[in-house]
Amino acid sequence: MLNQYMEQIETFGTWFALAVLFFLIGMAIQDVLKKGDVPKFGRIFVWLVLFLGCFGFIAKGIIQVVYESQGIG
Repeated sequence: MLNQYMEQIETFGTWFALAVLFFLIGMAIQDVLKKGDVPKFGRIFVWLVLFLGCFGFIAKGIIQVVYESQGIG
């Protein structure tokens, strides 16, 4: 029974691991920004870049799912 769900378990595990990785990266960046006494503009810029990276990754996943459901890719 577990064998028939193995692909779904692997997919869920991959997405969960990536979410945890993004969270840990965010926590590390927050710690560095606090200890480095970075100005407000620098903090906003760093968080914007981090958010856009995460957003691009999520958008890629959504586009991939849409294309595969339509039979394009």
